[in-house]
Amino acid sequence: MSKTEDSKPQPPKAYHVMCKPIGPRCNLDCRYCFYTEKTALFEDGEDYRMSPAVLDAYVRKYIQSQRAPEINFAWQGGEPTLMGLDFFRRAVALQKRYGRGKNISNSIQTNGILLDDKWCEFLAREKFLVGISIDGPRELHDRYRVDRGGRGSFDKVMDSIKRLQDWHVEYNTLSSVTADCARDPAGVYQFLKSTGTRFMQFIPIVEREPDQHSRELGLKLAEPPKSLRAAAEEVALTPWSVSGEDYGTFLCRVFDEWMRGDIGRVFVQIFDIALGAWMGHDPALCIFAKNCGKAVAMEHNGDVYSCDHFVYPDHRLGNIVQDSVADIMTAAPVVQLGRNK
Repeated sequence: MSKTEDSKPQPPKAYHVMCKPIGPRCNLDCRYCFYTEKTALFEDGEDYRMSPAVLDAYVRKYIQSQRAPEINFAWQGGEPTLMGLDFFRRAVALQKRYGRGKNISNSIQTNGILLDDKWCEFLAREKFLVGISIDGPRELHDRYRVDRGGRGSFDKVMDSIKRLQDWHVEYNTLSSVTADCARDPAGVYQFLKSTGTRFMQFIPIVEREPDQHSRELGLKLAEPPKSLRAAAEEVALTPWSVSGEDYGTFLCRVFDEWMRGDIGRVFVQIFDIALGAWMGHDPALCIFAKNCGKAVAMEHNGDVYSCDHFVYPDHRLGNIVQDSVADIMTAAPVVQLGRNK
């Protein structure tokens, strides 16, 4: 083997794809959402529905290119349930066709609005892990998580949580920590616990006002800065963004609540990650890993990007239908992004 061939990056043994089968389309209009505005990056009148051909290529190539015995399919959006049940029945059938000898699982992140009994029966039977987006008590949740008429979604989300419990679907909660939520960490934690959830994720919301280039693209938020210096110079954050200090205080207060009697009963993702890192394990969450580059995002049309926070024209890596997974996962932008991290 030549030195050139030997030095060529090898695709990771296992990697993660965040698949967005409905693209940026959603049935809510959350005021802090960074993704629904991505409709501006596609042609007017775009359907945003993943075609059978793209789905087949994705499932087949994703399974065949992994060298690990366990493979997880992660479905996100937008709102992935807008694709309908038949799409996911087809996806599971393809997984069974191409996944011989491998343990395949599915997870789906949803706002819960469309989860009726038919959905829950399917999710329970196929053992999907469901992530439900809920930010806290009604007044906090409905401040930003609204429909296109400006109405809050709290009641519908709570109904869906109850339905998931009735059908014994495994689920966790994902809560966006805005500047408002950060002011009541104990209230948020105790409320989430009262819903019956045993697994919590907290995601800090930090977004910048649009710069000139973002406005030219038709976006309301700024795209990732080109350099660390640019990031330091651009400090115009949105009003709902949480500061680093407030997010840290939020986590400390949640930790205090959790420590009082919930260790081993309630699991908070960031605490588990911290414990694992303290014990010398590689962090499972990319933002805490030494290097990134093993997780990409895929749009409804098969286009692949370095991360779902980097779904912008400059960060497109290729297309799952036209390109090999090895070429996508070893593309120079992926390698460089990991080194920058």
